[in-house]
Amino acid sequence: MTQTTVRSDIAAVNGLQLYYEIHGSGGRPLVVLHGGVAASESFGPNLPALAASRQVIAVHLQGHGRTRDVDRPLRFEDMADDIAALAAHLGLKKIDVLGYSLGGGVAQQVAIRHPALVERLVVVSQPFKRAAWYPEVLGAFEAMAAHAPQIAANIAGSPMGALYPGVKWEALVRKIGELESHDYDWSGDVAKLQARTLLVFADADAMHPEHMVAFYELLGGGRHDAGMDGSRRPAARWAVLPGTTHYDLLATEAVARVAVPFLDAA
Repeated sequence: MTQTTVRSDIAAVNGLQLYYEIHGSGGRPLVVLHGGVAASESFGPNLPALAASRQVIAVHLQGHGRTRDVDRPLRFEDMADDIAALAAHLGLKKIDVLGYSLGGGVAQQVAIRHPALVERLVVVSQPFKRAAWYPEVLGAFEAMAAHAPQIAANIAGSPMGALYPGVKWEALVRKIGELESHDYDWSGDVAKLQARTLLVFADADAMHPEHMVAFYELLGGGRHDAGMDGSRRPAARWAVLPGTTHYDLLATEAVARVAVPFLDAA
């Protein structure tokens, strides 16, 4: 499937010149939020698959892609407020939000901080608390600042660096490391989410599998049998994609294949 950008633009929000792309048309707008270091292209074939039946707004978060950095640290909450401000800028009263990894943390915070705005939420490969990541992942976060010059040099010499030559890679790596060094646990807020939510994980993800169960339980899942007719099933949904990891689950249309029926359901 060919990815076609209908248009791109910049929105002045919260001191940022926030870059976004609009793919497709029709249906409730779906805002998609990428992971750390990457930008909208990281969704690969999922982006055109999602845009086939709806308007997809692919945002480049602070300091990523074509959104220049500003003098503030990276925080999930601030980036969530940027998305709410973008929705207001576009005149959108209701949106769906899909976020992967770091973008999944931002997506959760959009739904937590702006509950009237978010109709449906898709969280892909991102926990609701920092302690859910495997120890080696937490160790990598904590080492990012020390290794930032080398990581930045590697990215600058890669296709990603060629695609976004304006990104200050070392500063971005340091900011992501600093963001991920802060402890967080949003369990209380997740349990009160108003948005209908789909969780998507890899079967070999970067976090403890029991966290996936805990996340689903916070959303009302895993409490009792759904019944022969499914009438007692929870509103939330949970998908585990076989044969995938945290790092490659966007390489095929698998995420779109589970997200589209959820987003389209009455």
